[in-house]
Amino acid sequence: MLQALQFLVRDIRDRGVEPDFDLFSLILDYIEIFPEKLHHPKENDYLFKAVRTRTAEANAVLDELEREHARCDELIHSLRHALARYRVGGAQGFEAFAAAVDDYLDFHWKHMRTEEDIVIPLAERVLTDADWTTIDAAFKANDDPLFGPQPKQEFRTLFQLIVTRAPAPLGVGAPAPKKR
Repeated sequence: MLQALQFLVRDIRDRGVEPDFDLFSLILDYIEIFPEKLHHPKENDYLFKAVRTRTAEANAVLDELEREHARCDELIHSLRHALARYRVGGAQGFEAFAAAVDDYLDFHWKHMRTEEDIVIPLAERVLTDADWTTIDAAFKANDDPLFGPQPKQEFRTLFQLIVTRAPAPLGVGAPAPKKR
């Protein structure tokens, strides 16, 4: 979904296509619900907590990641606000929306990089098999809302709406019309 946001903004900026405000809203809905409400709390409560019980080596990094998780609601709100201003204000609102998307993406890519480069290798080094069993069970309980063994209908519907509306290569929707 993050790449979809990036792609759609670039399409507007580079190719002059008409924005699909409803598609942007659907993508923000998905981002707000899945990573922010389901995934990040599991990281805090299970993965980060388990690492903290085994070592204090990354406490400062984990503290920062948890602060970043707490900021995600604020960032999504900023994105929604910038999208609303763009929708109401027309083309002059695009740059502010694009900047909000860029800021959000930069924030998220750095956040994920820290998790992948620091936390996961440390966790692999210090956590026990029992720790991983508990963590895996917690994340499996999320039952990935789209692709898990029992996808949740609301996520399936949301994902289908996004794929149906999004132009190729993101989805199967019609190519976005260019501005006149």
